[in-house]
Amino acid sequence: MGLKGKTAVVTGSNSGIGLGIAKAMAGAGADVVINSYTDSEEDHALAAEIAAQNGVGARYIKADLSKGDEARALIEQAGTCDILINNAGIQHVAPIEEFPAEKWDAIIAIMLSSAFHTTAMALPMMRQAGWGRIINIASAHGLTASPYKSAYVSAKHGVVGITKVVALETAKEPITANAICPGYVLTPLVESQIPDTAKKYGMTEEEAKEKVILERQPSKEFATTEQLGGLAVFLCSDHAAQITGTTLSMDGGWTAL
Repeated sequence: MGLKGKTAVVTGSNSGIGLGIAKAMAGAGADVVINSYTDSEEDHALAAEIAAQNGVGARYIKADLSKGDEARALIEQAGTCDILINNAGIQHVAPIEEFPAEKWDAIIAIMLSSAFHTTAMALPMMRQAGWGRIINIASAHGLTASPYKSAYVSAKHGVVGITKVVALETAKEPITANAICPGYVLTPLVESQIPDTAKKYGMTEEEAKEKVILERQPSKEFATTEQLGGLAVFLCSDHAAQITGTTLSMDGGWTAL
């Protein structure tokens, strides 16, 4: 199914997973709105590039998703939202007793509360259009846990929870809500960390990838942003009309352990 005539809003999408999904949506024919908290020439040029490459409409809208009113304004400024991809996220690692309260607040706000705010604004638009797809990017950490990541794990578990609630509230409508749960994904940020990790442990880069970064991922291979984009496009298709309220893992077997 092509997505021509649909508009996809992807939060946190000027790089990494969000950008990969935005490009996949555009490749399937959807107009796209990409987003981050910056407002640079590069951000707007990225939207123009996506538009030119795919023959679709593409815009960049700045919004600081740590603020609920800006998360809501993002959807309002988009004007229409047939497909909502809640992807924005940050990370901080520390033991609970040392975890800065402001980091906890920021992570919960950006990854969990923003999904509530954007969904609350997008659902009326979807109902008016008679169709909608909500895809929340959770994580393997939305289904399992790791030490020192209390805020991230809590937020991602919460994302899975709100996904289920939205799915039940829209179960009799042509709207679905699902969560994609990636393991480790090869993004520019992760790629840039490989040489430093190898140096730290006195390993080759290949050893660092397999033994350190991908320690919990049984396939010992990264998922790619293209693969995640493909799954998101599938969830927007008619074939996925009865897939709602669930999690779809792309983690190389991590959650099978």
